[in-house]
Amino acid sequence: MTAAFPLHLIPLLPLAGAAFALLVGKRAGKDAVTLVCLGVVAAAALMAFYAVYLLHGQLPPGGSLTDAFFDAPWMKAGDLEVHPGLMLDRLSAVMVMVVTGIGFLIHLYSTAYMEHDEGYTRFFGYLNLFMAAMLILVLGDSLLVTFVGWEGVGLCSYLLIGFWFDKDANAYAGRKAFVVNRIGDFAFLLAMFLTFSITSTLKYSDMGGVVEALHAPLWFGLPGAYFVGILILIGCTGKSAQIPLYIWLPDAMAGPTPVSALIHAATMVTAGVYMVARMHVVFEVAPATLAAVAGIGAATALFAATIAIAQRDLKKVLAYSTISQLGFMFVAVGSHLHGTSNYEAGIFHLVTHAFFKAGLFLGAGSVLHALANEGDITRMGGLKKYLPHTRWTFLIYCLAISGIFPFAGFWSKDAILAGAHAALWPTSPNPGGAEIWFAAHTGQILYWTLLAAAACTAFYMFRLYFLVFEGEYRGTEEKKHHLHESPPAMTVVLWLLALGSIGIGLLGIPDEFGSRLDRFGDFLSPVLQAQARVETRSDFLIGAAIALSVSSAAILLAWVLYGNGFSPRVKRFVAAVPRLYKTVLNKYYIDEIYDVLVVRPVRWTAIIFWRAVDSVLIDGTINLVALIVGGIGKLVRYLQNGDVQRYLVGILVGAAIIFWGATNWTARQGAKFIVTQHGHEVIVTAAPEDDLAFRRLRFRVEWEGGTYTPEQTATIFTHHYDKAGKHKITVEAFDPRWGTHATVSQKLVIK
Repeated sequence: MTAAFPLHLIPLLPLAGAAFALLVGKRAGKDAVTLVCLGVVAAAALMAFYAVYLLHGQLPPGGSLTDAFFDAPWMKAGDLEVHPGLMLDRLSAVMVMVVTGIGFLIHLYSTAYMEHDEGYTRFFGYLNLFMAAMLILVLGDSLLVTFVGWEGVGLCSYLLIGFWFDKDANAYAGRKAFVVNRIGDFAFLLAMFLTFSITSTLKYSDMGGVVEALHAPLWFGLPGAYFVGILILIGCTGKSAQIPLYIWLPDAMAGPTPVSALIHAATMVTAGVYMVARMHVVFEVAPATLAAVAGIGAATALFAATIAIAQRDLKKVLAYSTISQLGFMFVAVGSHLHGTSNYEAGIFHLVTHAFFKAGLFLGAGSVLHALANEGDITRMGGLKKYLPHTRWTFLIYCLAISGIFPFAGFWSKDAILAGAHAALWPTSPNPGGAEIWFAAHTGQILYWTLLAAAACTAFYMFRLYFLVFEGEYRGTEEKKHHLHESPPAMTVVLWLLALGSIGIGLLGIPDEFGSRLDRFGDFLSPVLQAQARVETRSDFLIGAAIALSVSSAAILLAWVLYGNGFSPRVKRFVAAVPRLYKTVLNKYYIDEIYDVLVVRPVRWTAIIFWRAVDSVLIDGTINLVALIVGGIGKLVRYLQNGDVQRYLVGILVGAAIIFWGATNWTARQGAKFIVTQHGHEVIVTAAPEDDLAFRRLRFRVEWEGGTYTPEQTATIFTHHYDKAGKHKITVEAFDPRWGTHATVSQKLVIK
């Protein structure tokens, strides 16, 4: 069941705020921009929550709210006809509440963080524009409408990452994010084209009715859903920073810290997870694609977590943490079992992660605010004395992301681990031994990989916490003298996010502990079927105990090594394995490898095309034409000297040439002939009789021996050759009106 609702107002409000801030913000002043930009986001949030209330309270579980912009087709090309529309079901409801709710808190935080920045109005204009694009992405009722928001958030990401564009590093980071995301976006486009060619629809609500078309073999005996799923996955790896397209997100930390919290922790980077869940029908038709989703997620989760262990920049640690946590979400949505997947756990972790990771970034912003943008954690320490609110909230976020009971991350991460442990993929009709083994054991591999990543997460997060807030201050006295807690607009937001990092997890308590405790799962189940695993209370407790033990041990290790700054053990370990430490510190040199394998070859190819094709071939051709025209112009210039008598002679000569050509043209064309041979019998046909231009002509033919036939007006001549051999035929045409004539000859062989 569907019901109409003005959903377009939800993205339209922040879009109007963006227009105000970017067009008249400087003249209106900071206060007006603050009022408008926060007001429209608050209004969008209120409308979104009201829409969710109607969806949950007044519609059946599988119902949705819909909104069409206008009745006429938005895009029409051949068989493709798209009507722009928005849809709010229970999956998009979760995303809308996260985007508007946390988005408003980050806007509020930014009023203090960016207070003294010269680009204040431009910053809020970009933030509002991003909110509008993100809301279109999650509310779109078809792949094409979603793609508009998908590209919109990519543009806003570029603008916000490179917000301080006067610094080369920031501008480069913005360009890098834009270019890398275009790779994934191209795959997303191909997925749209292929989906329409297979199913003749792009609307999400129609996907359930085209399963047979998705099942049909397309290439190599594989179903079309397989190729659509892989293309969507590539698009999602770009937007959600997964291997191999994750490289843009660490550099994105060049933007203001609220940007990192909003775009690169809570909203945009989770778009890939949302798309896999949204297109679950396609992925479930080809379960191998879900295995690819989970495999890439697990590899990314562990890989990024190991990099975070050695990073020294505060925001870089959190950036790699985001990449790793997104990997957890990918594993969840890819954990297939008996035709279902663990989508609920993935979306639940998306929500919990939005709270504690946004809080971590904003907490980092509070630290940078106090230290005049000093981000090196080796120069921090002991800040708990000066930043008590930031310290306590940051500790809550660290406990949540580490999966410590009873914080939010404990519930969502445990659900992901349980789903990975239970995952099982079907095999092909005639599987080999390797396929059977991987189908049966991939879930175990995913589980232990994530468990290792969870241990790394707890370790590097508390390494970060201890180095920033515990021990003695290691920075300069000048910065120590200016240490102070952030203003209330920032600390209030930190506490609200901290409360969310505790309380939001209580919505996902497993039903093993009581009926209908899993409120989050119950809410999503009409849209996303729960993973078909059977988990008892003892299974949950055993899994939770293992995960808690691993995380607690990692926290204890972090305390031993970094509880009071860098311990001698750390220094001895670094000295013992300098190459390993340097490799991890330099992110396994992935950027350098990409530079050698991709960036430089593309740059060299571009230079070759520039110098050889563009400069020599294209520019050379154009310059040659210009040279010829210029030369002709110079010659003509000598003739154009103002002498009227010379002009008159030129006109007469030109007219004579034209007259001569015109009078001779008919005879020349009429003399052309066609030879038809039938043994020794030869027929010659001159100009066609039905052409008026040639009716006045007279013709004669020389067959052999220099003797011509009598003149005639007919254009057809016949002759019989007595002997075989080579012969020459000549046709002569006369134009009696002008007294002109022309001859044409052909050679003929008679056998």
